[in-house]
Amino acid sequence: MPELAPTLAIIGGGQLARMMAQPAIALGLPLRLLAEAEGVSAAQVIPDHMVGDYRDLDTLRKVTDGCAVATFDHEHVPTQHLHALEDAGVAVRPGPDALVYAQDKGLMRQRLGELGVPCPRNALVSDPAEVEAFGFPCVLKTTRGGYDGKGVWVVRSRDDTAEPFRVAAEAGVRILAEELVDFRRELSALVVRSPSGQAAAYPVVQTTQLDGICHEVIAPAPDLSEELAGQAQQLALRVAGELGVTGVLAVELFETASDSGGDGRILVNELAMRPHNTGHWTQDGAVTSQFENHLRAVMDLPLGSPAPRARWSVMVNILGSADTEVGRLYDGYPHALARDPHLRVHLYGKALRPGRKVGHVNTYGEDLDDCLERARHAAAWFRGDLGNESE
Repeated sequence: MPELAPTLAIIGGGQLARMMAQPAIALGLPLRLLAEAEGVSAAQVIPDHMVGDYRDLDTLRKVTDGCAVATFDHEHVPTQHLHALEDAGVAVRPGPDALVYAQDKGLMRQRLGELGVPCPRNALVSDPAEVEAFGFPCVLKTTRGGYDGKGVWVVRSRDDTAEPFRVAAEAGVRILAEELVDFRRELSALVVRSPSGQAAAYPVVQTTQLDGICHEVIAPAPDLSEELAGQAQQLALRVAGELGVTGVLAVELFETASDSGGDGRILVNELAMRPHNTGHWTQDGAVTSQFENHLRAVMDLPLGSPAPRARWSVMVNILGSADTEVGRLYDGYPHALARDPHLRVHLYGKALRPGRKVGHVNTYGEDLDDCLERARHAAAWFRGDLGNESE
């Protein structure tokens, strides 16, 4: 069979890889997947896949053999392995010299500091005494391996530091201390950049977290001044350019309150160099989704428009709660879709379990309160929080 387009390898079989599959079909772009186990989210929809350990170089060589480009569902592939793939002629995007700043929070803070990017006060710490010298209360983070609230602790005394240092020692990583920012809200600036330097910026969004996991996104962020929104977009574009990012970059931000009542400040909280939860609204609310633009960027194709399709878009994650009973999410469709024919539902092919991210819903329209009500109701229905009530 003739090769109709270059093949893209995706490392990691989670829902982000799964959601790259649909735009890849439309683009006629063949995908090859390295999944961590049979039947994981992306392996259900990408036929050309193999199961293996992303930490094994031979496995990475095998899955990328014959592929023009490799990209990622997560940021945990060892940096030295990515350099080895580049040496073998695979275009790794984002490249290891950029990705390391999303893999290691200590290196990220150091580099952003060198660039003059506004960040919370921070320092690498080696023991509880150094944390005490840094000042309580503060936030402690493992420099590598943390995600969705894991590897992050708010500490208010020396007694609180025992667990972070135990976890870090077991994982062989360091601890980063950061000031506990008194922020007004959390924002996210999502941009995409191609190897040839073309870049695009999505509207800045407001995010809310639940137990350290992104719960809800409003696009664009309500009551955000054009000036501050522009600053956030320009900051994200600058970081993408300075770090040499290829593909999607999500810059998670704190917005602080202003003492004078005007605009506050923005501080960089985290970086993610892949499609991101705060960009899921773009699947239905933007002209070109973050997933399609990520594919376009890593393949060095012209980028699509990031413009919103409606005045407001809302994304709410479907998360299992402690009271959630395991069930089939599919059974939620009759009520949710009949109640709201404009609702867009994205399920990840995962069983519903407490604390697990298993899907999300998107709504869009001209009235924010209406969009919020529809999205929250649908997500709660799929979670099982609304019982069997009828409308």
